[in-house]
Amino acid sequence: MKFSKTSNLYSLDKSTYVNLRWIGYIGQLITVLVVEFFLEFNFNYFSCISIIVLSILTNLYLHFYIKERQLNNLKSTTFLGYDILQVGLLIYFTGGITNPFIFLIIIPSVFSSIYLSKWSSIFLVIFTIILLIILTFFYHDLPHPDTLHFHAPNYYLYAIPLSTIIGLIFLVYFASKFGEESRIKKKAYDKLQELVAKENELLSLGGQAAAAAHSLGTPLSTILLISKELQKEFKDNNKIKKDIDLLVSQSNRCSDILKKLSLNPNIEDDFIGMNFSLLDYLNEIVRSFQEISNKQFIINSDLYKNSLKIIKSSEIIYGLRNFIGNANKFSKNKIEIIIISNQKNTEIVIKDDGPGFPKDLINKHRLGEPYIRTTDQINISKYGLGLGTFIGKTLLEKNFANISFKNRKSISGAEVKIIWKNSDLSKI
Repeated sequence: MKFSKTSNLYSLDKSTYVNLRWIGYIGQLITVLVVEFFLEFNFNYFSCISIIVLSILTNLYLHFYIKERQLNNLKSTTFLGYDILQVGLLIYFTGGITNPFIFLIIIPSVFSSIYLSKWSSIFLVIFTIILLIILTFFYHDLPHPDTLHFHAPNYYLYAIPLSTIIGLIFLVYFASKFGEESRIKKKAYDKLQELVAKENELLSLGGQAAAAAHSLGTPLSTILLISKELQKEFKDNNKIKKDIDLLVSQSNRCSDILKKLSLNPNIEDDFIGMNFSLLDYLNEIVRSFQEISNKQFIINSDLYKNSLKIIKSSEIIYGLRNFIGNANKFSKNKIEIIIISNQKNTEIVIKDDGPGFPKDLINKHRLGEPYIRTTDQINISKYGLGLGTFIGKTLLEKNFANISFKNRKSISGAEVKIIWKNSDLSKI
């Protein structure tokens, strides 16, 4: 499942950009026609019309042949660079720095500073400044009637590009700050959308769990009944009595859980207590798996110095249990759990010696999404719908954790790393 995103961080909305270009080109065309046919000023009419027509063709290309709704940073920079050059050429043929429309050349740079990356903005600003300097010294005279010539003192001509450059720098600075704030809000909005989608998924799963509890009740009762009969029949057989007793106790536990789940899908485990440390959580979870597993569990807490206690959190328990349960399921012999803390962070690393995560899921960063399957034909039967990983990741992220997945390098196996900031742990 992919959660919706508002857009890429550095991009332009193509539709808006195309419309703005149409407004600009139509305005340029009207201005040139008015100056030529109504004012009858003397200027290079053909060159100006050619530049505008070429620009119209580029906008048609952008509209019809580029299919993306969002123009990426590179394409946006390219088109905005062309817009700066286009305005510069028009101004070159119509008076250069003396043209009253000279300020229009800074608009693409200001526009870029809102939506594009810092380096794109810097490039366009430098490009604009270079063109302003060139237009200060090289240009065709301002359009005028044959009987009138425009002359201005040099200090006035030099002041125009200077003031324009200063205005450009100030506008770009404030626009870039506005763009940065906008991107922060966009990230927050995307994250909110993602959390809402995950919450909806979990609510749906809760309803499914309650329905499953009712469906599993009958077969579990049958298992329990037969187990008790076997317990009576083999009460004197010490060889298998221990296994039968374990089967009965675990069946009773499952039955209790299902009864509670059918009434409340969000029921907590009984062992979740108040003021547990993360190490306490790990010890309790591992102890519950050791009852039913023949795998070796190793908890390394030599570098764990955090004495912080966490108020009852079923989300953390279920999240950690999902990842430890996966490690137990896929490991060959050993599951290693390392807990580390320093002044800033607390970290839990869960390692197993199994086949590792499917490469296609690791490479595409899809672990943690629900309802996924690997294309790895060798391990395809081993990996389900990804719900356990999705639930575990969602519950832990809800409690300020950062989750990462990778395969071990030295030996085969998977590795899950869970990191909390100590300041966030104190909020739980």
